[in-house]
Amino acid sequence: MSFNNLKDYQLILASGSPRRQQLLRDLDIDFVVDVRPVDEVYPATLKGAEITEFLAKLKSESFATNCSEKDIVITSDTIVWLADEALGNPKDFKEAENMLLKLSGKEHEVITSVCLRRGNQLTVFSDTVRVFFKTLTLDEIHYYINTYKPYDKAGAYGIQEWIGKIGIDKIEGSYFTVMGFPVHKLYKELKKI
Repeated sequence: MSFNNLKDYQLILASGSPRRQQLLRDLDIDFVVDVRPVDEVYPATLKGAEITEFLAKLKSESFATNCSEKDIVITSDTIVWLADEALGNPKDFKEAENMLLKLSGKEHEVITSVCLRRGNQLTVFSDTVRVFFKTLTLDEIHYYINTYKPYDKAGAYGIQEWIGKIGIDKIEGSYFTVMGFPVHKLYKELKKI
């Protein structure tokens, strides 16, 4: 399925995530990657999707001064939401271990928001998935962290990696949203342009 409606646009993915880049490639869309540093700080009063929507918009702000009507900048943010707490990317082994111990044997939500910027026009959408983890042993947690080093992943895990294969009993929602990109919703929004 071609995106004839996008042939006059330059798509810019503002993400260094290899997973997001691959998922966008899988949609057969031409794009360039342009990652700009952003201090990902949000107001403490925000909850759930409010956090990811705020951060997705914040990441698009660095393009505000030089984004033309023919540019479509795609920014995104993902968090793991557990018991009214946002779990972002762990800074080190201990933080990753603590996150996985919190997730072990519990249900949590993964929330991913995407912001599409065309000039000064923003479209923001989110997707939420429920993920059910089995009870993980300390050996499993340590093996995963040491082998896969999940320091660039919200909640300290990648569903597509070893821990997702052995540790997740079920999910309710899109697998790709858990990977960090709700491609089904992105496709729908890009078709509208």
